[in-house]
Amino acid sequence: MRCPVVMRFGIAALLLLASTGSARAAAIAPAPLGSLDQQASAKPTALQNVTIEQHLGQKLPLDAKFRDENGKDVRIGDYFGEGKRPAVLVMAYFECPMLCTLVLNGTIKAMRPMSLKPGTDFDLVVVSFDPKETPELALKKKQTYVENYSKEGDGSGFHFLTGEEASIKAVADAVGFRYNYLPETKEFAHAAAIYVLTPAGELSRYFFGVEFSSRDLRLALVEAASGKIGNFVDQLMLFCFRYDPSTGKYSAAALSVVRLGGVATVLFLAGFIGLSRWRETHPPDIRS
Repeated sequence: MRCPVVMRFGIAALLLLASTGSARAAAIAPAPLGSLDQQASAKPTALQNVTIEQHLGQKLPLDAKFRDENGKDVRIGDYFGEGKRPAVLVMAYFECPMLCTLVLNGTIKAMRPMSLKPGTDFDLVVVSFDPKETPELALKKKQTYVENYSKEGDGSGFHFLTGEEASIKAVADAVGFRYNYLPETKEFAHAAAIYVLTPAGELSRYFFGVEFSSRDLRLALVEAASGKIGNFVDQLMLFCFRYDPSTGKYSAAALSVVRLGGVATVLFLAGFIGLSRWRETHPPDIRS
């Protein structure tokens, strides 16, 4: 009689262990692969639709109304049109705690080594996308960055604008700048980029991030101005480098480099042959 009782207790213990093990296995079992992929690719709510879409060739809404840093009523079109210069556009609100400041710092850092000058060769246009900001804030920000640029000039090529939501949205939509306002923190979620525009106000180049290459920015401005600024070296660089929209950078164009090398070789050989022929027809005058 003892054996059956012991066996019954043993079987019950095994069943209990098995059920416990199953529960633990279920608790630590990995989620289905599809579920993890969806979780990894899902954006936090605050970042939904926060992106920058490239609209190369798109024209800014030139009638969009703003106020400059002195409180004067202006239109975006005041900085573009016949006889105007190419421009670097930055979407940045002035009380941004971090990212906008980094973008502006990176822009000024890239501008500083260039021989091209704001107010002479191009303009810097900064548009606040916070409709609550004022020209007073814009003026303080402008003064900070004119001083940070630390080159000769009165800052006439720097334009810091504020405006109403409709005008801001019109410009943001034109450049493909998507952002969200976060009421709980009273801040904006947004991405980082600067934009190069032609004198007519058309989007020519995008540069992403908070650090920008002085060489790339210069090439973009020369290209946007259709060669009306810059020098022969800039034109040669544009021949050898091509803008890649997927990276927002200029990279060496292999075919152009090969062509340039071929032209240089032909010129060298032509010069060498010409010099040799000249020497054959003009022997040195040797007198005893």
